[in-house]
Amino acid sequence: MTIKLYCFGESGNAYKAALALELSGLDWEPVFVDFFGGASRTPEYRRDVNVMGEVPVLIDGDLRLTQSGVIQHYISDKSGRFGGAGADRYEVLRWVLWDNHKLSSMAGLARFLMNFLPPDKRPAEVIGFVQGRLKAAYSVLDAHLAGRDWIVGDGITNADLSCCGYLFYPEPFGFDRADWPNIDAWLTRLSQTPGWKAPYDLMPGSPADRA
Repeated sequence: MTIKLYCFGESGNAYKAALALELSGLDWEPVFVDFFGGASRTPEYRRDVNVMGEVPVLIDGDLRLTQSGVIQHYISDKSGRFGGAGADRYEVLRWVLWDNHKLSSMAGLARFLMNFLPPDKRPAEVIGFVQGRLKAAYSVLDAHLAGRDWIVGDGITNADLSCCGYLFYPEPFGFDRADWPNIDAWLTRLSQTPGWKAPYDLMPGSPADRA
């Protein structure tokens, strides 16, 4: 049975789940959610898809899962990939939780405020504060990646697939790969992995569609 992933191209959290599915080899298909048209905020969506009004949502038969980290964990259980082995499983989880709190949450907010709000509605002080938080997160990740190819162990895990969630997007949000050489090299390795796709190539929906 084909796994369905409710998603849209601009969502970095959906990208984490979609990329894990794509690289896992599992049979899946995207289901476009018109977030900017208000689809995820309708009573029908909250009733039938996700009471939280968010993406991603994975549906596999009678199973319905939300939150990217949970979905990635399920993909690992189903495919046998990306979860880490032995004690590394806890290290993978540590980095997924760190990303959700320190990196993706701030990157997603900065990117939204800087690109998807009208220019006169963009709060400069909030953006500056968030970018300061992001700089600290980039520093932690860049230092950790010094001398290693992947965040945990010797291959791609959910730690990598979570932490990269927003870093492949082209819109400006205060991240310049040239400033972080270890992150830059890591992202290059990810993008050279067979089956890798950029967010707008992997999921339907992009800013160009609304231009």
